[in-house]
Amino acid sequence: MCGALVVLVSLQLHGSLVAKTASKISKPFGIEKRVLWTTSRIDGSPDPPSPYRTENAFPKLKFEEPLSLVAIPGSSRLGVAQRRGKIDTFSNDPAASQTDLLMDLGRPVYAIEFHPRFSENGYFYASSVLGEGPAARIRLARYQVSERQPPRAKPESELVLVEWPGDGHTGGCLRFGPDGYLFVAVGDSSGIADGLKTGQDVSDLSASILRIDVDHPDPNKAYGIPRDNPFVNLPGARPEIWAYGLRQAWKFSFDWATGNLWAGEVGQDLWESIHLIQKGGNYGWSVNEGSHPFRPDRPKGPTPLLKPIVEHSHTDFRSIIGGWIYHGKRLAELKGAYIYGDYDTGKIWLMRYDGHKVVENRELVDTQLRIVDIGQDAADELYIVDHVGGAIHRLVPAPLSPKNGPKFPRKLSETGLFTSTKKLQPAAGLIPYSVTAPLWSDGALKERYIALPGDSKIEYDKVIYPQPAPGALPGWKFPHGAVLVKTFLMEMEPGNRESVRRLETRILHHELIPGSDEVGADIWHGYTYVWNDSQSDAYLLDAAGLDRKLVIKDSRAPGGKREQIWHFPSRAECTLCHTTAAKYVLGVDTQQMNKDHDYGGVIANQLRTLEHLGVFSTPLPAPPEQLPRLYDYQDETVPLDRRARSYLQANCAHCHRKWGGGNAEFQMLFTLPLEKTGAIHVPPAHGNFGVANARLLVPGHPEQSMILQRMFRLGLGRMPHVASNVVDQQAVRLIEDWIRQLPPLPVKSD
Repeated sequence: MCGALVVLVSLQLHGSLVAKTASKISKPFGIEKRVLWTTSRIDGSPDPPSPYRTENAFPKLKFEEPLSLVAIPGSSRLGVAQRRGKIDTFSNDPAASQTDLLMDLGRPVYAIEFHPRFSENGYFYASSVLGEGPAARIRLARYQVSERQPPRAKPESELVLVEWPGDGHTGGCLRFGPDGYLFVAVGDSSGIADGLKTGQDVSDLSASILRIDVDHPDPNKAYGIPRDNPFVNLPGARPEIWAYGLRQAWKFSFDWATGNLWAGEVGQDLWESIHLIQKGGNYGWSVNEGSHPFRPDRPKGPTPLLKPIVEHSHTDFRSIIGGWIYHGKRLAELKGAYIYGDYDTGKIWLMRYDGHKVVENRELVDTQLRIVDIGQDAADELYIVDHVGGAIHRLVPAPLSPKNGPKFPRKLSETGLFTSTKKLQPAAGLIPYSVTAPLWSDGALKERYIALPGDSKIEYDKVIYPQPAPGALPGWKFPHGAVLVKTFLMEMEPGNRESVRRLETRILHHELIPGSDEVGADIWHGYTYVWNDSQSDAYLLDAAGLDRKLVIKDSRAPGGKREQIWHFPSRAECTLCHTTAAKYVLGVDTQQMNKDHDYGGVIANQLRTLEHLGVFSTPLPAPPEQLPRLYDYQDETVPLDRRARSYLQANCAHCHRKWGGGNAEFQMLFTLPLEKTGAIHVPPAHGNFGVANARLLVPGHPEQSMILQRMFRLGLGRMPHVASNVVDQQAVRLIEDWIRQLPPLPVKSD
């Protein structure tokens, strides 16, 4: 695309920022030839360099999907459990070049632990998975070695201790406490939103940490119940329970200096937590997610709800991995700190707790590892287990960064995205685009571009994780280094295009991380550049976000002016909408992009144009006319139902879908029949604002429908609850009209 056409496309992008061209022509393709984008200077992070890095601690060893690493008491060996059933041991020596098979169970093993007196009795313990689907069980069993050097055992030595449901979050972490008892993590055994409601139920083992005596079994049992367990005397309660209200305490550990029990709890929609586990403690799930309401109307357990010591939003953590209090000698500056990580983002953090409050909490390093466990050896040194890469790593101090190294661009003009920020002229190779059903952004106009480095390509509809998620269509898989660009502009006098001012330019920067699409291998980093008063450039906003008052000329307002608060999102807020479940990218997908776009006077379908340019790695599976699409909800020639459902898809469904973060059990996906959304005649889970007989959606009755009621509210209870301070009046009328004409539907969906 020549430079002149690039400028023209920039000016004519939506046909809304300047006067339309005198004539438009339709062509098969909006751009004839792809120009490569070669000017990217977006690399790394704007944050200070990490003080640590990771290195392979045992470079000659590699495991197959390791899940658990533990020290073997009385020896210098370590044990590793691998997902497909093998348990290996090896010498704790960086030069180790071979492993020895301890046992192959032939079924998935989640965790192992060795008896404190292993050198005497040869006992070790494993939690493993039996069966699949609803019939799956998690089995905790004891095994005994038959050979010592190296240790070997046979599955036939199995002594089953206990089992629990395994078709959901399963837990399985095993640790012996300083009191000699075995502690066992059990997940909530449910799918989404604690569907079995086990979180607050102490009559079953699920959603708990158990404490059992494996050395002194009770009559007719394979283990004993310690007499000081908190629920021993509570009628109907399982006496094994030590603490509960835990969705998935995937990893926990003891601080041998204090006896404190620390656990990392994997959250669901928005929050990951670190807990200090107390006797009889109730950690809130699924009434709360962390310290935040989740299903506040659900019955609560017999003890008060406790809050996390630390919690992370899904901008930094998405699947938290509990670690250990560090007491090793190799990294003296970390002494006494709790070191933990995250499976999805690869981040490793430090936390210091003085017994009353957190006095330090910061990132140590952002890795590309799929951290599934943090193990500790006999010398209290820590190791990071990479599930996907199969190696075992350790923290080491990072070398000082060279002063002349690449710097993250602090100005929009430094990103390589624009040849002129003053003219908002995109760099060669940027591809303009528009969406069918825009997200409401308080009346702002938008200009959008796709920037793909070099000749890299997009894999069409390749992103499917997480599944199963009925109605959720696949997303596009972007190449490493891809950038999506969106500039927000506001008419400071509605209807006067000469009054348009640029407010911010947001970018999403893609990082491809190791791993398969089965578990997700994408991270998108969101950054905001705030435009200066002269409109010549924009500066990088810090991580915290910003509010700014806009004064809008409005003849309908008192004095002819009104004030509007524009919110520049924090980096954490970006991930509230750009969720894993929404396939990270909200606008650049098949449904939104399957439309005609004005390429500077040339009208053409965007999907067909991208295919023609060779942007996709494979041809489209069908002509655009046969592929999924949304509808322009402002086009009154489109049937009302399609318009309303398209609006709800664009503005609500990134959260209100399975796994999406909207902590109410209904979905707004356009692809689902309305009766399958879980909204019809369903009582609201988070208050009714005084509306009589309120339901999420009542066909024929917008005044009872909370989906509409929340749309025209501001402040607490508003939807969307982030990124908007102005009611979309046109959308309110649209959804009101739609609800009013809906025919009666079944009282409750399946």
